[in-house]
Amino acid sequence: MSQSRAGREIEFESDGGPVAAYLAEPASGHGPGVVVVQEWWGLVDQIRDVCDRLARAGFVALAPDLYRGERTRDPDVAGRLMMDLEIPRAMGDLRAAVDALLRLSSVEGATVGCIGFCMGGQLALAAACDDERLAAVVDCYGIHPNVEIDASGLRAAVFGVFAENDEFIPNERVRGLESKLRAAGVRVNFKSFVGVQHAFMNEARPEVHDAASAAEAWNDAVSFLHAELG
Repeated sequence: MSQSRAGREIEFESDGGPVAAYLAEPASGHGPGVVVVQEWWGLVDQIRDVCDRLARAGFVALAPDLYRGERTRDPDVAGRLMMDLEIPRAMGDLRAAVDALLRLSSVEGATVGCIGFCMGGQLALAAACDDERLAAVVDCYGIHPNVEIDASGLRAAVFGVFAENDEFIPNERVRGLESKLRAAGVRVNFKSFVGVQHAFMNEARPEVHDAASAAEAWNDAVSFLHAELG
């Protein structure tokens, strides 16, 4: 772990067993809670960096290790890990992550937010459909072929970050999801960034990262979470 890293490694209990996680808290010692959901690579340092950035923005951020210790830089292995993920167990782990956040004295309020990237964006949205304690979701180009979104139980506000040139998520699919959420009465705001690719917010992937669009998307997401979580 980097010496400059603000957070620490912790563990919490879930129905599927103990879950390792990374927790970062603001310098003030308190703030709204946010669950951070990994990309298909696993709980890598870049996701820890997201937690640290959220902590600097005033949030208590918790990233659970949904792969239970596995991580990779190989896209073929990442695809296998994503497809092998047991979705019911992952949903249970995310619910337990909310439990863990709300037990912390540093977390303000009775609800928390959730932000997820790629696979994690879809999982974050799905988790909020089944847990009213998730009051705000940031879905960053979310995709998982085995995760369907049932918006009938979704009470969270949703901010979506998408890429115009996303090879995995066509623009018509983004519009369809937005329409589905609106039809269910969800407060939703989707923003599509022009000229960028899937995972453009991931600074650890220079081949797709776009610094200007990533900074704008991050600022929008942080503003949204502050507005919804207080």
